[in-house]
Amino acid sequence: MIKLYQIKEGGSEQYGIMTELLVKSFPREEYRDLDELEKITETETRFYNNIVYDNQTPIGLITYWDFDNFCYIEHFAVNPELRNNGYGARILAYIKDTLARPIVLEVEMPDNAMAQRRIAFYERQGFTLWNIPYMQPPYRKGDSPLPMRIMAYGDLESDKFFNIVEATIHKEVYGMQ
Repeated sequence: MIKLYQIKEGGSEQYGIMTELLVKSFPREEYRDLDELEKITETETRFYNNIVYDNQTPIGLITYWDFDNFCYIEHFAVNPELRNNGYGARILAYIKDTLARPIVLEVEMPDNAMAQRRIAFYERQGFTLWNIPYMQPPYRKGDSPLPMRIMAYGDLESDKFFNIVEATIHKEVYGMQ
C-alpha cells in the first residue's frame, strides 16, 4: 500500500533517505542546495517533502508545493533499483486522489529518448504537455536557466493558465520577484 511520510525536519532518517535519492535521481542543477532544502522543509508551510513507502519499504520521494489553485510537483523519483515495477503510476494515482485538484510539473525538453519516455509516462497518467517555451530558473547563483516544458493534470488549460502557473512557480518556488 502506497503511503507518504511527510518530512518536517532535516536531521531525520527519512530526510537522509530523501536526499540520497534526490542526489542519485537528479542532476545537480535540477535541485537546490541541501542546506536550503532543509530550511524550506522545516519552515515553508506550503511545501511538502515526502518519502513514499510501499508498506514499510521506502520506494521514492515526492516534493510538492500547495498553492491556492494548483499543486506543483517539484521533485518526483522512484528508487532506481525499483523502477519499472509500476510504482511511478501508483504513486501519481495516489497523489492525484489525495490532492484532488490540478497538478503541474516541469519536464525536460522532449529532445532525447529519455525525456520523451518520461513525457509519455506522464501522459499515460493523464498529464498534458503544454507546448509553450518555459525556462526553469536556476537553483544556484551562477547557474543558467534550463529550458523545460510544463505538464498539467486536471482542469488547467495552457492558454488560460500558463502565465499564472509560471509566475507562481517562479515567485514562490524559485524566489524570483
